[in-house]
Amino acid sequence: MAVTAAMVKELREKTGAGMLDCKKALEEAGGDMTKASEILREKGLAAAANKAGRAATEGVVESYIHAGGRIGVLVEVNCETDFVAKTDSFREFVKDIAMQIAASNPKYVRKEEVPQEELDKEREILKNQALNEGKPAHIVDKMVEGRLGKYYEEICLLEQPFIKDPDKKVSTLLNEKIGQIGENISIRRFARFELGEGLEKKQDNFVEEVMAQAKL
Repeated sequence: MAVTAAMVKELREKTGAGMLDCKKALEEAGGDMTKASEILREKGLAAAANKAGRAATEGVVESYIHAGGRIGVLVEVNCETDFVAKTDSFREFVKDIAMQIAASNPKYVRKEEVPQEELDKEREILKNQALNEGKPAHIVDKMVEGRLGKYYEEICLLEQPFIKDPDKKVSTLLNEKIGQIGENISIRRFARFELGEGLEKKQDNFVEEVMAQAKL
């Protein structure tokens, strides 16, 4: 299938990748738009790995306040240059991350930040759960490691499903943005404040509320 300029333009608008990269991906995919997008994503992830060691000391501190002031988030996201920090693409990404934190309430940015003591305690809980379910002892450890992935999704920002596209992890979104922008990007730290936190109160679905406020 011949690759046309219109196809290249469409893929570029969907992925944010360069025109030449889009043309090559479409040629490699035989004109299949979905497959070409996957090829670009794979290349974006590779590019992200190559840039991971580069210093990222610029960036922004973004805030997000939930309707009525019940939840507030501050997040610091770093990039390599002040130029990129001022671009709409980077700032939109940071706003998405702030909204993600407000909605999904992670405790840590990445798995490596989880204290070993907390991890050991969770492993013990999951192990006892499996044994109480009557699972054979020889497969319990494997089950625990599998369930630990779900635990990471709950408490680690980068492991969470992205609220705007649950089929994609936040880590994937980050790597795609690195590939598009061409600089290392690092979500350094965040703070989340919830009105009455620690006090007994009714449970709310903050994911739905945040999405509704953003009209998504």
